Amino acid sequence: MKAKLVLLLASAIVMVALPARAHHSFAAEFDVNQPITLKGTLTKMEWVNPHGWLHIDVTGPDGKVMNWAVEAGAPNALLRRGLRNSDFPVGTEVVIEGYRAKGGGPTANGTKVTFKDGRNFFLGASDNTTANEAAPR
Repeated sequence: MKAKLVLLLASAIVMVALPARAHHSFAAEFDVNQPITLKGTLTKMEWVNPHGWLHIDVTGPDGKVMNWAVEAGAPNALLRRGLRNSDFPVGTEVVIEGYRAKGGGPTANGTKVTFKDGRNFFLGASDNTTANEAAPR
């Protein structure tokens, strides 16, 4: 009886841990084979844990505007790289490099943000090492 309880408890721990691991996996959400560069206007900045989010309006080749959500690093990581929440007022023009979400919607994982004045920063969501590790072999 005690062995069954231990087995049940161990199984429950594994079941809870697996989704948490998948959440922090670049390969689970983003496609290393779909790099993207987005040029647009910031509509919202979510300076929140565990990941910040930049929302930008991007005009497509067809002239239609689409709002993209771009995952960034945690606020603490962004601060260490020299970024502040005040660097992202609504209306700021930015160019963001990163990788598209696997689902194909207007979501991306950001790797670099460049401001109109030429300043650029590692966005802190993941780096090329992380993306390269996710690449199929």
